[in-house]
Amino acid sequence: MTRWLAAFLIVLATQLAAIAQESGGSSPRFLAIETLNSGLPPVDTYIDRDTPQGMMETFVFAAEREDWDTAAHMLDLSGIDPALQPEMGPALAARLNEVIEGAMWLDWGDLPDRPDALAANVASENPMAGEPRRNIRLAILQLPDRPISIRIARVKPDGGDPVWVFSRQTVDNILPLYEEFGPTRFEQALPPILLKSAFWTLAWWEVIALPLVLLVAVVAAALVYSGMGHAKRNQPSQIAERIVDTIQMPVALMVCVGTFSLVKAWLFTFSGAVNTFLTPLQSALFIIALALIAVRIVDAVLDRVVRRNMEELSESDAAAQRNLYTNISAARRVAIVVAFFVGTALVLIQTNAFETLGFSLLASAGAIGLILAFAARSVLADIMASLQIALAKTARIGDAVLYKGQWCYVEKINFTYLQLKSWDNRRLIVPVSELVSNSFENWTKQDASLIKSVELRLDHRADVDRLREAFQQFVDESDDIIDKNSAKVQVIGHDSTGMLVWFLASAEDPSTGWAMECRLRETMLKAVARLEVEEGGGARRVAYLPREREEQVGDTADENQPQAAM
Repeated sequence: MTRWLAAFLIVLATQLAAIAQESGGSSPRFLAIETLNSGLPPVDTYIDRDTPQGMMETFVFAAEREDWDTAAHMLDLSGIDPALQPEMGPALAARLNEVIEGAMWLDWGDLPDRPDALAANVASENPMAGEPRRNIRLAILQLPDRPISIRIARVKPDGGDPVWVFSRQTVDNILPLYEEFGPTRFEQALPPILLKSAFWTLAWWEVIALPLVLLVAVVAAALVYSGMGHAKRNQPSQIAERIVDTIQMPVALMVCVGTFSLVKAWLFTFSGAVNTFLTPLQSALFIIALALIAVRIVDAVLDRVVRRNMEELSESDAAAQRNLYTNISAARRVAIVVAFFVGTALVLIQTNAFETLGFSLLASAGAIGLILAFAARSVLADIMASLQIALAKTARIGDAVLYKGQWCYVEKINFTYLQLKSWDNRRLIVPVSELVSNSFENWTKQDASLIKSVELRLDHRADVDRLREAFQQFVDESDDIIDKNSAKVQVIGHDSTGMLVWFLASAEDPSTGWAMECRLRETMLKAVARLEVEEGGGARRVAYLPREREEQVGDTADENQPQAAM
């Protein structure tokens, strides 16, 4: 009994699976309609509408022969009165062909050559892999008010077989698409010989027009560049002259791109292959020019302000200004990164790269990202280090730093390097990765005030108290010493040649401290020389300047008695 029950269940499961396969799953792989192009007259030639590739091949070859009656059978004219289909079908087919040639780059050989349009050649990560389809989107064209999809669909009229045609929604939008992407009046006025195909997908008029339009754009850019050069020389201020000079080239580039786009839009509608290349290129160049203009204006203003006020920026009460300029510099670099990613995304969207590459692009994005990151690891490290410096503010624009023994001011923080201005107006270019990985002194990080020291090596017999008197007089007479009570003289070491004396005094900022240190050194050297002369007499004279002592050995009255060589 159990065996019979098991056999019955197996047979039942097999029948149910067969019924499910015959029904095509949960939904049919075609769109059921009542009639298809019932008003069109039959054609003598064979039309292949069994597969997407066969349908497009039939349409393209019919368009090349200008056989619009045959091409009309590739359209779903269900939305048109059958009485009007013989007249409107060929006209719509001709206009659709103009739209395809003027706005799309279609390789119909890549379409599926199966009735069910099963996507057999796509990556396994694509959700449509191995799945039959009943419509395929060829492209998305942007009208002024809305986007329009160009689709082909598999339809089945009552009593007929499923066939592939341009969808009804696409047919309904042919006229507005033709108004936007069809030939202009200028193109319609061209002689027929110029409308013939030259090579690739270009017509002869395109071969002639492209260099001419580019020449007009270059001439317009050259005129603007020359005009801005003349305007630069007539600017009343240096900052205005600097701004005009820095944006001269980006503005010329923007004028070149804008002129090319306007002339192309007003006079010509290039083929889809040309537009597929030109449109993203125009967008990319326009974004680059716009970003360069904004960045260079910020750079010119920031550079001018920083250079003019470099000494003021190092003062103790200028911390807010240093933070502001550093934040502007960081925002500039972030804006460049954002503009790069936005421009890249815009180019990919306009070229429909996401659709053409599909999900295989996403699947390989991780591996490609790793390869690019490894190849550009040093550049990426410098970029991240520059952002780290700007955000952590370890070095701000205007900060006084001591880097490898050189006193400098931070003048610029770029993506890959810092520009330091030394006290003698030299520029040090330091990679940001090196500045991040090595230690340096920032004299204005918290408080711009600092203690300056003057170091002198004196003889052991020097009277330090007399030097303290001269030092205290200097402190009392100096207005740039902020804490007179902390000023001091200290003997910090000694050896066989003499003792080491420090004279310490505090200043409000590094620039003031440097000037005070130089005056203090000069004053103390004068005091040492004066005291050397005043107290140098007598048997037990006091010496200030260090001496070198030697032991003389030779024929003297007493060979065991050392003598000092002065």
